Amino acid sequence: MLNFDFRLRVFYEVSKRLSFTKAAEKLSITQPAVSKHIQEMEQQLNVRLFNRNGNNIKITEAGELVLVYASKILTAYNNLESELSQLADISGGVIHIGGSTTVAQTVLPKLLALLKKNHPKISFTFVQGNTDFITQQVINEAIDIAIVEGSKHNPLINYSPFLKDELVLVTGSKTKLAKKGEINVEELYELPLVMREAGAGTLEVIQQALQTAGLTLSKLNIDIELESIIAIKEYLLYSEAASFLSVQSIINELKYQQLSIVDIEDLQILRDFQFIQLHGNNSKLISFFKRFCLSHHN
Repeated sequence: MLNFDFRLRVFYEVSKRLSFTKAAEKLSITQPAVSKHIQEMEQQLNVRLFNRNGNNIKITEAGELVLVYASKILTAYNNLESELSQLADISGGVIHIGGSTTVAQTVLPKLLALLKKNHPKISFTFVQGNTDFITQQVINEAIDIAIVEGSKHNPLINYSPFLKDELVLVTGSKTKLAKKGEINVEELYELPLVMREAGAGTLEVIQQALQTAGLTLSKLNIDIELESIIAIKEYLLYSEAASFLSVQSIINELKYQQLSIVDIEDLQILRDFQFIQLHGNNSKLISFFKRFCLSHHN
């Protein structure tokens, strides 16, 4: 184990065994050394970690609290050591990556740039499309791993979480709707809406949320359907329409006050961005890519 603070490991072993002798045997050190480490921890933390009665010891309330955090820290140390070891095995290779539209246009460009910069020996190809298309590419083994939105689950696919996202109602900052700032759910029927095309994960999530709220997607006033988030945002700048977009996709437009979020009373649309890959297709390079994305996204 990485030797960040050996005393923490000593404390953990004593806590689990309630014995200085057994902890010393486990760690291959002397019992006096164990006692010294515990005393130094108690002095540093200014608490008593164990009550001693002859050969019997009992962990204190403060010790129980320290044990909770010590367990988490030691687990993190182990994971770090394991991932560093796996990283050392990644000398290069080619990985085929996919992303559904929202992810491909918002989250993945930064991650792919960092991957290329930090690991130049790893080559990759990248394909984007709506969730249905990307999922089929994974099934066809044209893509090794992808990140998609939506809630459909294919039995051939392994799904694992990447990050949480929220869909919000957005309109041009100078529209009447933007000035209003908030509507109720029923008022959605009155708005001209820009929607994603069939097969898009975003559309699927919106439909489910609206059904839960008692609304029917087919009864909405659809102004136009567009395949690109960029196209939707551009359309909103020159119309009175509104659209449901990921908060990940409108950060700059909000910053420069080009678009505005309209709150909907009693309606919040949350979803997960997920990694997808074929069951059994879990090479070191694929595992590394997933860890890289999780650690470098903020």
